[in-house]
Amino acid sequence: MTTAEGTSRHAVVVGAGLAGITAALQLADAGVRVTLVEGRPRLGGLAFSFQRGDLTVDNGQHVYLRCCTAYRWFLDRVDGAALAPLQDRLDVPVLDVAPAGGPRLGRIRRNGLPVPLHLAAGLATYPHLSLAERASVGRAALALKRLDPADPALDGIDFATWLGRHGQSERTIEALWDLVGVATLNATAPHASMGLAAMVFKTGLLSEPGAADIGWARVPLGELHDTLARKALDSAGVRTETRTRVSSVSRAESGGWHVDMDGERLDADAVVLAVPQREAHSLLPGGALEDPDRLLDIGTAPILNLHVVYGRKVLRRPFFAALGSPVQWVFDRTEASGLKDGQYLAVSQSAAQDEIDTPVSELRARYLPELERLLPATRGAEVRDFFVTRERTATFAPAPGVGRLRPTAHTRAPGLFLAGAWTATGWPATMEGAVRSGFSAAGAALSELGRRHEHPLREAA
Repeated sequence: MTTAEGTSRHAVVVGAGLAGITAALQLADAGVRVTLVEGRPRLGGLAFSFQRGDLTVDNGQHVYLRCCTAYRWFLDRVDGAALAPLQDRLDVPVLDVAPAGGPRLGRIRRNGLPVPLHLAAGLATYPHLSLAERASVGRAALALKRLDPADPALDGIDFATWLGRHGQSERTIEALWDLVGVATLNATAPHASMGLAAMVFKTGLLSEPGAADIGWARVPLGELHDTLARKALDSAGVRTETRTRVSSVSRAESGGWHVDMDGERLDADAVVLAVPQREAHSLLPGGALEDPDRLLDIGTAPILNLHVVYGRKVLRRPFFAALGSPVQWVFDRTEASGLKDGQYLAVSQSAAQDEIDTPVSELRARYLPELERLLPATRGAEVRDFFVTRERTATFAPAPGVGRLRPTAHTRAPGLFLAGAWTATGWPATMEGAVRSGFSAAGAALSELGRRHEHPLREAA
């Protein structure tokens, strides 16, 4: 069946993660007729929820920062900002289990002073670093502030090398730089592009006083990225098809595009491929990119999430980060999950290459004692449930050199565009990067469609 209603411009967006949803909304808001196609039964890509008995579980803990202006637009656009509020001011509790006498609490926090003084007082009292190490952090931060994250030379070196050149000890990297960097980059310093690391720290910590204030969903992610997103798409007039696989994208004789999907052919003036890099590679027609195999060189990195339901309350803060333990970040998901009795903690483990395939029984034996070390209140508490979610290809790998592999939204094929956090957004693989890529793809498509509308004879020729 061929679909080509009237003469209105029609765009097909393949993939309904945050990038695809954003592109679809942007195109529809500009008056383009849009079909959004998704193979899964839900929207939201790799930031989604599912049911486990009476619990509503997020596949992984996702946060954003005040500097994530694109994702904040997304929340506003789907009428979900109130459901994912930001901290008034950055405040990250950090527990170190190494000292004798039990865990020691420190905090990474800011005050209301201008940059860089907004972090100076918090750094001065951060107990997990020595006085000399705190001073070295200040010097490195000033050097980092002078960098241009878009400098191609920075993409070619790793973050650890740069930190070593600027006097950062192994302890400083563990207790500060990796504490933030692993969670945002999904890689430890030796495996992270300095360009991406500079972007994260310069934008998040050294641009505006409130840039790093943390926000997270107080409801299941599916409510934001599926339920509310679908409502916004419907209101914008987008036709959304889930459980539908696109098998091919090909050039039409008219100059437009054919999109073949599950027994139906769509005719489109523009196509946005908002899918992971390997899937995009398989759908790209010949000649669309100068070197399409570069997409296959963009690696992936896993994230592991451990979910623990206790019979009583064991944590009195919304989240914390950990040092001296394999545990990285722990979030209280009790209210968001719908749990009425006890407490549900989610342990988020980024850069989890060494544990992504570890059996649940081994993870349980390893991490429950670690949580007891960090949270003495868990000792003797009933463990009602322990389960694991694994995203083996959660993000693209931010390795040195990845910048030259990431394509822009444009392809060499008129009317065909790319979106996804793995494209050249300048950001690592975050919700912010995904939404920004949707902006770029939609903007490129609208620009090209506008030129065609202005010069129809030239396009036909």
